[in-house]
Amino acid sequence: MTDPSQALELENFLPYRLSILAQIVSASLHDLYAEPFGLSVTQWRVMAALGRFAPLTASDVGQRIVMDKVAVSRAVAGLMQRGLVERATDRADRRRASLRLSARGRAMHARIVPLALTYEDRLYKVLSAEERRSFDALTDRLLAHAIGLQDSAARSLRSA
Repeated sequence: MTDPSQALELENFLPYRLSILAQIVSASLHDLYAEPFGLSVTQWRVMAALGRFAPLTASDVGQRIVMDKVAVSRAVAGLMQRGLVERATDRADRRRASLRLSARGRAMHARIVPLALTYEDRLYKVLSAEERRSFDALTDRLLAHAIGLQDSAARSLRSA
C-alpha cells in the first residue's frame, strides 16, 4: 500500500505544471506562424536560433533549442528545401557545415519576430514588472539547477 504522504498530486507537481505551461504557450505561439508561414514548431525554433546565433552547426542548433538531432535534421532539411536556410562547408574542416538563414529566411524571421514578441508581451501582462523580474530570476535559477542535476545524473550513469 502506498504511503499517502508520498502521493503524487500531479496538478501540483512542478515538472508537470511546467510541461503543461510550455505546451500551451508553444501551441498558442505556433498558431501565429504555422498557417501564415507554413512552419512547424521545430522549424521555427531552428530559424529563431539561427536568427539570433548564426552561423551554427546542426548540432549547435540542437543544443540551443534542446531538441534531438533527428528532429533538427528534418527541420533543417525542410527549411533548406524551401530556401530559408543555407549550409556552408567549413573550409578548415570539410566535414563541418554551418547553417544560417538565407535572405528569404531572414525576411520571414523578421516578419515572425514581432508576432512572437507581441505574444510574449500579452502573456506577461498578467504579471507586474516586479513579478516579471522575480519570475525571470527564479526561472534562470531553476534552469541552471536543472542543468546541474542533469549533468550530475549523466555522470552517475557513466560511472555506474
